[in-house]
Amino acid sequence: MRLACAIAIIISAEIPVVAQGSADGLNLVLPTDNTALFSGGGPEFYQYITRDYKGVKSTPWQGGQYGFVRNPVETVVGRIYMRFHEGIDIRPVHRDANGEPLDQVRAIADGKVVHVNLVPGYSNYGKYVVVEHQWGGANYFSLYGHLSSAAVSIGGRVSRGDTLGIMGYTGEGLDRARAHLHLELNLLLSRHFEAWYGATVRAEPNHHGIYNGINLAGIDIAALYLALRREPSLTIPELLAREEVAYKVLIPAVGSFDLPRRYPWMPRGESNSTAKSWEVAFNKSGVPLKIALSQKAVAAPEVSYFKKSPVNYSYITRGVLAGTGNRAVLTDSGRQLIQLLTYPD
Repeated sequence: MRLACAIAIIISAEIPVVAQGSADGLNLVLPTDNTALFSGGGPEFYQYITRDYKGVKSTPWQGGQYGFVRNPVETVVGRIYMRFHEGIDIRPVHRDANGEPLDQVRAIADGKVVHVNLVPGYSNYGKYVVVEHQWGGANYFSLYGHLSSAAVSIGGRVSRGDTLGIMGYTGEGLDRARAHLHLELNLLLSRHFEAWYGATVRAEPNHHGIYNGINLAGIDIAALYLALRREPSLTIPELLAREEVAYKVLIPAVGSFDLPRRYPWMPRGESNSTAKSWEVAFNKSGVPLKIALSQKAVAAPEVSYFKKSPVNYSYITRGVLAGTGNRAVLTDSGRQLIQLLTYPD
């Protein structure tokens, strides 16, 4: 019924193009009619969150941004936010008389639909769609969460601007007032995710195959949109090359480590069959940025570099590292991350 209502109203047919590049370029468009990102963002673009911190209730729109924007905590350097938000929450611009969101959600680029979840209780994303894109010989995955309905099926091809569904508020903790589109652009961590999950996590069934949120590392898509306005030929590897390295981890040189093959821009330096380990550099969001060969033999993953901070590292690395100052070690969660990257070895 909500889909029928959405079709009945007149919605702008002009889809804002961010960048026009080569045939292999990004050529991204925004996923909804909300274009306020390009006029300052803020509360006109980002959906607010509800916060109750030390008895003070607030509705900060900043919580809809990408990055460490949720769960404030007091530290030696002042207040920081320790909970990471993997994407951006885009508020609706079309509602019916009852306040139901009517915004069409569109593919940000050409691609193939690889996952459609229609059972809200299966994920915090609620009903969501994942589209696979190929740029520069590597695959990336856009995710569209909290839909009220989906208009595509797995395996279908979509063109930039094609309708994927209608914005909604499916998923835990949402209501009609906070309806929004949760948008991510991700790297895929491992093709062996399902086997790893079954052997390691097993806390609840995995209904999403390799397109489970645990297996997707989200980049800052708002920063990408804004950068493309200035540099239409920008690539994702070029964007990530500008990211600061937060920590590096040495892992044994195992054959099942397929990240360098799926993202061939990550490895740095010449291949060397005598290398004893890989050194993987991550940004603070946990996105792998680059991979180098190392002659240091390691029996298990170990931290080889970290940007020093007086703040507990678990707060600023999504719990991958622990410690402060001159000491940083992998947590159980950090070891699980590395195990996922190298599974089944």
